[in-house]
Amino acid sequence: MASEKQGEYDFIVVSNRLPVDRQTSPDGTEYWQASPGGLVTALEPMMQASGGAWVGWPGRPDLEFDPFDHDGMHLVPVSLTAVEVERYYEGFCNDTIWPLYHDVIAPPSYHRVWWDAYVRVNRRFADAAARLAAKDATVWVHDYQLQLVPMMLRESRPDLTIGFFNHIPFPPYGIFSQLPWRRRIIEGLLGADVIGFQRVGDAANFSLAVRRLLGHSVRRAGAIDIEEDGKPFRRVISRAFPISIDSRAFEEVAKRPDVQARARQIREDLGNPKKILLGVDRLDYTKGIQHRLKALGELFAAGELDPEEVSFVQVASPSRERVETYRQLRDEIELTVGRINGDFGSIRHQPVSYLHHGYPRDEMVALYLAADVMLVTALRDGMNLVAKEYPAVRFDEDGVLVLSEFTGSADELRTALRVNPHDIDGLKAAILEATRMPQADRRRRMRAMRRRVLENDVARWSSSFLDVLREARGNSAARDESHVDPVLEQAGSGA
Repeated sequence: MASEKQGEYDFIVVSNRLPVDRQTSPDGTEYWQASPGGLVTALEPMMQASGGAWVGWPGRPDLEFDPFDHDGMHLVPVSLTAVEVERYYEGFCNDTIWPLYHDVIAPPSYHRVWWDAYVRVNRRFADAAARLAAKDATVWVHDYQLQLVPMMLRESRPDLTIGFFNHIPFPPYGIFSQLPWRRRIIEGLLGADVIGFQRVGDAANFSLAVRRLLGHSVRRAGAIDIEEDGKPFRRVISRAFPISIDSRAFEEVAKRPDVQARARQIREDLGNPKKILLGVDRLDYTKGIQHRLKALGELFAAGELDPEEVSFVQVASPSRERVETYRQLRDEIELTVGRINGDFGSIRHQPVSYLHHGYPRDEMVALYLAADVMLVTALRDGMNLVAKEYPAVRFDEDGVLVLSEFTGSADELRTALRVNPHDIDGLKAAILEATRMPQADRRRRMRAMRRRVLENDVARWSSSFLDVLREARGNSAARDESHVDPVLEQAGSGA
C-alpha cells in the first residue's frame, strides 16, 4: 500500500473511475484488476514513464481506500457515499447530463439536490488533484462527470496546465440552453487550457455556447479569447480530437489460433447460418438497438431475409440498472426479441440470440471474426469504438460495417454503409446490401477502414491532445503580452 505523496506528480489523470476494478477471488481475497478500455491503454505507458498519478472513484460507495500503486501507476481513490452515487452519478450525470447531451433521446431530469451533489463531488476530485500536483504539473481531466473540475483547479492552482476531454457529444445550443446550470458548466470547462471533443460539430456547439452565454470571442481554429477588465487574459483551445483504440492489440488477439477456433465454434453453435449479423452495445437508449430489431423483424416478415439462414447476435452489456429508464429499455428489448423469435424461430433455430452480459476481449474478438455484418445503429454517439474494433480485427479484409451517421466513427470510416437509424426503410436496405455485397466490394471497403483505424490509433490520439496542450500552455507568457499568438493559432489548427 502506498501513501499519498503530495505535490510530487508532474502528470495527473482525473476521471470518474480509477483504471482498476476491485475483484474478489474464490477464497474471498480482494484484489485490484486493470479495467479494459481505450483510455487506460492510451495513458498507461505515459503514466508509467512519468511516474504519474490517477485520481478516480474505485467503484464502491461508502468505502475508503488508501492510495496505492498498480502496474507502475500511483492510484488515488476518491470516496463517494451511497447518497452521492445516487445523486451525483446516477442522478445528475446519468439522468441529467447524459440524456441532454445525447439530443434528449430520453427526457432529462433537473433536480437542484443532484446539482449540489455534482458540485460537491467535483470539488473533491479537484482538491485531490491539486494536492498531488507538483508545481507547473499537467492535469488531464476526463468526461462529463467532472466538467467543473478544470475551473476549480485553475482557481486553486493557476500554475497548472489543464486539459479536458469530453468523451460524449456536446449538444447544440438550443438543447444545452435547457440546462439550468448551463453557465456554470461552461465556466467550469473554460478553466482548461485545451478542451477536446470527439467531433468538429461538438467543438462548434461548445464555441457557440461560449459566445451566447459568456460573450467571449472565438477565433480561428477554436481559440477562445477570455478577457478580464477589457484586456486579454487567457486563451483556451477548443478542438476535435477523435479518440480511437489500440488497434494493433486487437489485431494480435484476432490472429491467435485459439481465438480463430472460437470464431469457427460460434458459427457452428449458431447452426452455420449463411450470414451472421452482430450488434455489440452497452444497454442504452442511445444505441438504437430497438431500431435494428425493428428493421430485422420487418425483413423477416417480408421474406427479404430468411430467418432460417440468418442469425443476429445482440450483445447488450448491463448498464445503470438502478435507473428506471434503463430497466424499461431492457424490458422493451427482451419483449421484442421474444416476439421475433416466436414469430420466425423454429425448434432448431432462433434467428435472434440476445446476450445480456459482458464478455472478455478474447470472446468479443471471436464474435467480430464470426460476424459477416456488424450493425452499429446508434442514435447519437460521441465516437462508438465498436465500429473501430470490428475493422481492426478483420485482418482477412472481409465483413461489412453498417454504421450510423450519428456516431463520431462515421466521420472517419467513410467506406462503411452509412445509415440514418431513424429511417427504418433505409436501414433495411443497408442490411440487405450488406448481406448481398460481393466479396471484392467488401474487401475494398474493409481495407480502407482498416488503414484508417491502424494509422489513427489510441496512442496517436493521446499524443496529439497532449502535444497541443503543451504548446498552448507553453505560450501562456506570450498570451499575456499579446492578444494574438501565431504559434497558438498554429497549435489550434490541427495535430
